[in-house]
Amino acid sequence: MGNISYLLESFIKFITNPIILFNSTWATLLGIIIGALPGLTATMGIALLTGLTFGFPSDLAIVMLICMYVGAIYGGSRSAILINIPGTPANAATTLDGYPLARSGEGAIALSTATFASAIGSFIGVLSIFIFAPLLGQIALKFGSWEFAWLAIFGITICGALTAPKDPLKGWIAGFLGLLLSQIGMETIGSYPRYSLGLLELKGGIALIPALVGVYGIPEILISMRDYGRREIVVNIKGKALPSLRLITKNFVNIIRSGIISVIIGVIPGVGEDVAAWVSYDFAKRASKEPEKFGKGSLEGLIAAETGNNACVGGAIIPVLTLAIPGSAPAAVLLAAMWLHGLRPGPLLAIENPKFIYEAAAMMLFATLLMTLFGLSLIKLFLRVLTIDPAILTPIIFILCVLGVFAINVRLFDIYIMLFLGIIGYFMRIMEYPAAPFVLGFILGPMADENIRRALLLTQGNISPFFTRPICIVLFLLTLAIALYRLTERRKG
Repeated sequence: MGNISYLLESFIKFITNPIILFNSTWATLLGIIIGALPGLTATMGIALLTGLTFGFPSDLAIVMLICMYVGAIYGGSRSAILINIPGTPANAATTLDGYPLARSGEGAIALSTATFASAIGSFIGVLSIFIFAPLLGQIALKFGSWEFAWLAIFGITICGALTAPKDPLKGWIAGFLGLLLSQIGMETIGSYPRYSLGLLELKGGIALIPALVGVYGIPEILISMRDYGRREIVVNIKGKALPSLRLITKNFVNIIRSGIISVIIGVIPGVGEDVAAWVSYDFAKRASKEPEKFGKGSLEGLIAAETGNNACVGGAIIPVLTLAIPGSAPAAVLLAAMWLHGLRPGPLLAIENPKFIYEAAAMMLFATLLMTLFGLSLIKLFLRVLTIDPAILTPIIFILCVLGVFAINVRLFDIYIMLFLGIIGYFMRIMEYPAAPFVLGFILGPMADENIRRALLLTQGNISPFFTRPICIVLFLLTLAIALYRLTERRKG
């Protein structure tokens, strides 16, 4: 009962505090707009907003970022349904049935159904944080340096395997490249500078936000410039309708199944909402009595995809809070923002700040409420945003990238890092090297390095505990099984 009271107390504080309410409202609205604009992503939106919230109180900043996160993942369904272009990668599965519905004159019912499915999926994510985060936090307290080292390697391995379906080697190369870049700067035990090339700025290492904005934001800007004029966007919506209660109840099992699957996928380090949506869609199609309608305008498929990507948000936040490991790319930026605002996610969070897990659930519930209200009341207003000329929008996004990165440390060097990694990210995109494992490797690199070295110091160089401790055995076998399975698949292909 005490846990529920924490959640309700936090939720009431958010809706009754005018400052939090105002800032969360525009953050949600901006998130939906960013999500709806093709090429912009939730990751980019959170990264930009992180720079703008520097100096804000921590509770206000984090609730704004979660509102941005939830709003952007939902907002991508608008363009996916209306113009067959997913606003974010998480909404790619939505195009399969959303766009055929819009073309057949059922655009309004598709938009409103996606809104309800997103709201329910997000609520399932809230429940997952409330129920499972404290349990995982208790398990995390049993982790030592050996387990955290294996967890970092496991996260990079599974992220690389799942985000590069054609060639897992590209995913693993991207992941370990990020891990290597994270080693630049002072090492944590002896404070010895590594790979700094004699540059004073590099002795402090590469900051996370410039790296994230560079890898995710700059490639989007360059691709938008490259493709300018090749694609004409025509927005069309017909009719006015809301999904019936019968439709929602008919898809009750579909919604619950998609929500549970996506929460589990969200907990897996670095996989993300796009994988959750595709897996939910696939399970819905297999279980459907009318699988032939999928891809031709099935509300069942649309509900599965939108429930999946929004439920995954809650799942992705769970390892952020309990293990300090992001479950998705946007969650990685959220983790960085928590560090920036003085919070310490991880196993000790339940001891140092036990209420914060329930506050985070309340933040997501609050964001879900705002997302639903905007989604149902401002459909036509959002559609106008889709028609903005990229020639106007792209320079604005670039300026926000520069300001967001510069504002954190007030260093020109961070802008240079952003541009350098942005060029690398652009060529990675062209050559189909996924960005998610790169970012995850960059985040988990210090954890892997510090814990491997600490473990070896504790055992005077003995590596046997890495393979004999119970949790280490499980993580080692899972890592090995995933690597062998994906390599076998690659050889068959």
